[in-house]
Amino acid sequence: MCGIVGYIGQRNAWEVIIKGLHRLEYRGYDSAGVALINQDQLNIYKKAGKVSDLENFSDGKNIKGAIGMGHTRWATHGAPSDRNSHPHTSGDGKLAIIHNGIIENYATLKEELISRGHHFNSDTDTEVLIHLIEEIQQQEQVDLLEAVRLSLNEVIGAYAIVVMSEDHPDQLIAARKGSPMVIGVGDGEYFIASDASPIVEYTKNVIYLKDKEIAFLKRDELLIKTIDNVVHSPYIQELELKLEMLEKGGFDHFMLKEIFEQPRSIYDCMRGRIYPNEGKVQLGGVKEYVEKLKNVDRIIIVACGTSWHAGLVGEYLIEEYARIPVEVEYASEFRYRNPIISEKDIVIAISQSGETADTMAAIELAKEKGATIFGICNVVGSSIPRISHAGIYTHAGPEIGVASTKAFTAQVTALTLFAFYVAQQRGKITESQLITYLTELETIPSLVETALKSNELIKKIAEHFIDSRNCLFLGRGSGFPVALEGALKLKEISYIHAEGYPAAEMKHGPIALIDEEMPVIFIATKNSSYEKVISNIQEVKARKGVVIAIVTEGDITVKNMVDYSIEIPDTNEAFLPLIATIPLQLLSYHIAVMRGCNVDQPRNLAKSVTVE
Repeated sequence: MCGIVGYIGQRNAWEVIIKGLHRLEYRGYDSAGVALINQDQLNIYKKAGKVSDLENFSDGKNIKGAIGMGHTRWATHGAPSDRNSHPHTSGDGKLAIIHNGIIENYATLKEELISRGHHFNSDTDTEVLIHLIEEIQQQEQVDLLEAVRLSLNEVIGAYAIVVMSEDHPDQLIAARKGSPMVIGVGDGEYFIASDASPIVEYTKNVIYLKDKEIAFLKRDELLIKTIDNVVHSPYIQELELKLEMLEKGGFDHFMLKEIFEQPRSIYDCMRGRIYPNEGKVQLGGVKEYVEKLKNVDRIIIVACGTSWHAGLVGEYLIEEYARIPVEVEYASEFRYRNPIISEKDIVIAISQSGETADTMAAIELAKEKGATIFGICNVVGSSIPRISHAGIYTHAGPEIGVASTKAFTAQVTALTLFAFYVAQQRGKITESQLITYLTELETIPSLVETALKSNELIKKIAEHFIDSRNCLFLGRGSGFPVALEGALKLKEISYIHAEGYPAAEMKHGPIALIDEEMPVIFIATKNSSYEKVISNIQEVKARKGVVIAIVTEGDITVKNMVDYSIEIPDTNEAFLPLIATIPLQLLSYHIAVMRGCNVDQPRNLAKSVTVE
């Protein structure tokens, strides 16, 4: 959701900013812009389209300067256009701002500012904020930092902003509330970005700005204070991120690279946490809450999108092995329906980015009602881990493709570990049983490698479905969330309408859609519902549906019944989602590529949804 890059130092700011904006393209955007100060002159260049369009537009123009900021916009207020692109300027043209988030009371503020003689050139809420800063600075006769602070006390909503002034070409001001922002600390230079990807090339030392904090930056000075005017001491952390993680590494797309990284990412999530020979799981991030886990009445999982699907898998696992009731909620609905929550509940919030706005709001609601919050996140230092009581990092590494792949399997891995950890603490599983499960869990990375060897077969199958308009994904048990996730991947990146259902629900409506034009994908592995799924396949074939089946290696029964089959290694039903999701990711990827879609940056989508 939008991208911010800022720089102040001795380098060519344009080069730093443009390279940074390219690294942030994965977040999703529809326009881009840059503001630079050179010889006390503020120059702004912005363009609807890609960063490359901005580069072409700026060719031959004055792009010099050692201070500047850039932005990629994902439209909220106002359609994608040159005029709505960021940066936006104040009425006198001397102040400029870039902004992620939404100013919810912008209409009221805009009406007041218009009555005071302000004129607006865009449809955005962001332009209102820079005019408000200008108005307060003039009326209160304060410096720019104080004007920004006072203005932020007037706005309602979420924001990550950077402000610069033509009259003060040696400073940048940044602030955040509900939208991420990180500051890179160099030698006589500072970097600002929405996440660490534009920064890691230049420095490993970063400061994660906290909610309601403002940073005042000069080349040799950094001041951090709150919007309540309380000075904070900055806490500098060292990045774990490596530059090579942000490159494609020989793959055609980041999504394909990340699909093939899953043996490693699953292993990294388990590493140091399971001890198969001892029949033990260790989760240092939640160990302080062991007594709470032993006596918890209910677990509520809140998440959005792919993370919600991972939560459904977690529900199966936690109820099966830890014997605790679990509810899985869409974070966006949970926060608005006055849920019944008590101090006896544990709420698990799942988010790849750790910045998902609805999930964060759900956490705040649950905390107000006394619940204990566990976060499952991928991004170290992100907001959700900071506002949770405890949690688990998935250690999947950066995920650049907008459609989540390795983040999903890492989240499922973390939930699997959590289920066995709680079962162990509550005495719901014996040591010998746990040894058996963990010994098999340890083999999952190698089984995923085996599943990835079907890539060429899946590519050939994909050729038959590039013109499909609709698709059904069906599964039972833990195969149902896999079906949901498979359908989401296909619709996200290929723009083919796809729906996931429990296989038994097919007869309650979706069966009406089945004909010779309808591909139906079954999770048909040998598990407790195997015979039932076979019956569902026969019902589809009787109606001339085209069936693709994900089957257990060596299964001839289903293979002889369907049009196409993809084998995966046999594994315990508990670990099925980690293996069965692999061919569905590859199938969606190849169909999308063959349809000419931008798989890494699907239209209208953002990697991290940091606004409602």
